[in-house]
Amino acid sequence: MKVYGIIPARYGSTRLPAKVLADIAGKPLIQWVYERARKSPSLDRLVVATDDERIHNRVKSFGGEVLETSSTHPSGTDRVCEAARILRAQDKDLIVNIQGDQPLFEPGMIDELVGPLRNDPSINMGALVYPIRTPEELANPSVVKVVFDRKGFALYFSRSPMPYVISTSSKPRYYKHIGPYAYRMEFLTKFTQMERGVLEQGESLEQLRALEHGYRVKVVETKFDSQEVDTSEDLEKVRKIMKRE
Repeated sequence: MKVYGIIPARYGSTRLPAKVLADIAGKPLIQWVYERARKSPSLDRLVVATDDERIHNRVKSFGGEVLETSSTHPSGTDRVCEAARILRAQDKDLIVNIQGDQPLFEPGMIDELVGPLRNDPSINMGALVYPIRTPEELANPSVVKVVFDRKGFALYFSRSPMPYVISTSSKPRYYKHIGPYAYRMEFLTKFTQMERGVLEQGESLEQLRALEHGYRVKVVETKFDSQEVDTSEDLEKVRKIMKRE
């Protein structure tokens, strides 16, 4: 069983175009992601998958491995699946979809994520969760909330705050989905061929596709928080963090 790390990257981000090439402390954002992911001992191979020549050339310039993929993919997951096929990943291999907009993510997150899939062949998909610490995060629709059962499988993902707690004697714990996804290659191929359901379309959350079709998603509580870059404000926040470090 091999573990492939794939970073899908596109130029035309809706809220912050060209963000993967944005300069952070002298390096493009995508380079920070690549170099951090490369430190994970769990990965047998790491590539960037893109359809953009500018991203392709930039990755090559810092010595990264990059694959050219189709420009017609509706999502990063579809791009990851094509890249995995190009790499000739086998059905039982693990594919880690590493978000290209998280320059602060910790390599240990990959190790936490793939562990359950290595140990249990019945698990086809995994995601990471981290405790929500502030009311602002809980109310933010860009922060994806998740509730899960006692065995660590997702019950639902939502942009809305959840769970809703009526009893004042009950102190809820809130969690957000964070960082990369992991798939078994056989399931990833199947996943990209599934019809998008009402919940996925309504919430604009791909992970709901698995739940709507009756598949389980294993969630692992990570020790690490991270910061996505979705807006220019996020970018400035990351630049300040990098400068301090």
